Amino acid sequence: MNYPGGVRKSDKNSLKEIHCQNRGMSLEAEINDSNDYYRSIDKAFIYKKPTPIQITKVDYPSRDKALIKEAFFTIPSTTDYNGLYEGKYIDFEAKETRNKTSFPLHNIHPHQITHLKNIHLHGGISFLIVRFTTLDETYLLPTKDFLEFLESDTRKSIPHSFFQEKAYLIKDTYRPRIDYLKVVDSLLEVYQ
Repeated sequence: MNYPGGVRKSDKNSLKEIHCQNRGMSLEAEINDSNDYYRSIDKAFIYKKPTPIQITKVDYPSRDKALIKEAFFTIPSTTDYNGLYEGKYIDFEAKETRNKTSFPLHNIHPHQITHLKNIHLHGGISFLIVRFTTLDETYLLPTKDFLEFLESDTRKSIPHSFFQEKAYLIKDTYRPRIDYLKVVDSLLEVYQ
């Protein structure tokens, strides 16, 4: 039987494509949803940072339908999220990996590490949120522990066991989906 768009319900390949297509955005989407929830209940004001781009060519087929044809990154973006919670500045990067045993360090850029370090050194709260997608585990790794790993180890990845030992497992909840501020509450004691 032919279905609209030529897709059959039992076509396993098309279901796999759809699943893989959305996999990279799931953590970001869940954090964005959590941040929307935090703002709606007046708990925290944390936002996704836009990627800085310079637009060089625009097509104007009509006044209300401008189409960007060419753009480039002006400067390297720092981290994904920043904002305020309990009077403290928060800044963090969110990453996903399908690797079951470690988080590859090539997933985070040197300028992002420097940025997280600077926020930490100046009294802000900075961290990584890392999701091991195949294990369905999401961790919050404080910058302090992340930097200690970088200074004491020459590996090109952070072992999953390091996350289990040093990071905080973020349990999935209904609303917000990723309640990372519950972990930040325990970090606030350190920053006060």
